Amino acid sequence: MKSKAPLLLMEQMVMLLVFALAAALCLQAFVKSDGLSGDSEDRDRAVALCQSAAEAVRHCGGDLPEAAALLEVPYPYDGEGSPLEIHYNADWTLCDSREYAFCLRAVLMDSGVAGLGRASVEMADARSQTVIFEVQTAWQEPLVLEVEIDDGTVE
Repeated sequence: MKSKAPLLLMEQMVMLLVFALAAALCLQAFVKSDGLSGDSEDRDRAVALCQSAAEAVRHCGGDLPEAAALLEVPYPYDGEGSPLEIHYNADWTLCDSREYAFCLRAVLMDSGVAGLGRASVEMADARSQTVIFEVQTAWQEPLVLEVEIDDGTVE
């Protein structure tokens, strides 16, 4: 009578191979989902910070130094038209402009309409050089009207 031990051993080896393959596929799926979760977390944080900055710029009527003060971040630029840049490290804490992972940038734009101010606020990932989120905001600016009075003067 022949022994069935070699057949049993072969069957166990095949089952072990199937389980090892399933474990490898599951591990790959878990690693991919962890990466997607991190990207989603970064995107959510970028959306919240961009919306906050856009609201500050709109509230201040496009005055970027005042918006920076409202956001409690430094505005180190001199001169009009300089963008507002806020740098964050990989843990989303404020950092200096030398080593950062994310950069929030608010830039004033021409709306093409008198009395309407406009700005663009975007968050960029410095590591991959991609824009994570961008939002535009607008506000009303005071109009200066010239009115001619009957005596010929202009106010």
